Amino acid sequence: MTDRQAKILQAVVEQYAEVASPVGSSLLAKVFNVSSATIRSEMVALERDGYIKQPHTSAGRIPTDMGYRFYVNNLQNRKEDKVSRVAYAIERQIQDAGESEQAIKNAVQALANTTSNLGIGIMNDRVYQYGLSSLFQHPEFYGGLQAFGIAQLIEQLPELIGQIYNDENRVTVYIGQENPVAKSAGASSIIGRVHTPYGQSFIGVIGPTRQNYRQVVSLVDYVSNSLERVLNV
Repeated sequence: MTDRQAKILQAVVEQYAEVASPVGSSLLAKVFNVSSATIRSEMVALERDGYIKQPHTSAGRIPTDMGYRFYVNNLQNRKEDKVSRVAYAIERQIQDAGESEQAIKNAVQALANTTSNLGIGIMNDRVYQYGLSSLFQHPEFYGGLQAFGIAQLIEQLPELIGQIYNDENRVTVYIGQENPVAKSAGASSIIGRVHTPYGQSFIGVIGPTRQNYRQVVSLVDYVSNSLERVLNV
């Protein structure tokens, strides 16, 4: 992939996350200050290589799971001011919780409210969830097989967590078909591990593949670290 193609893919991922509509060449031509024909040529190459797709004739392009994976793998480890302010507010909610169960509840609820995804937490073999109604407000989950797939994914959370139990990464991201369960859900699972006196715990979100990954991955990373610090005091 060329440098310009990588930047175009990044723009497609981020624009689609914001507007939930296929991204056209005319918009990107303005962003990159080149002709629409140049953008179309690059998009054809990206589509040929499997990074984007055209949902229907005459539409713009949207990322594929492979495109999202390339984007996530190439995220820079930097904090944005907006994410840092939100994360600091969540950290205060965790610190003020008073006890471990309330701390993880606060963290799950805050993640759900901030990302409009389903917030999840697992500690002491207990599963905490918040934000299911917000999750189903995403246009991807208005009904049909994807909504059914999300229900399956939620029901099989222990199996999902089992897949990443020995993963050494602080945050694990499963995109679409990468999910070990409910592959047809069109969902992404962004899960952070938390080492506690009770053993290994987890906190994160489940939402559509159309995500602001830069913000959400950074936020899950920060919150999992914050929760770990509070629970190990």
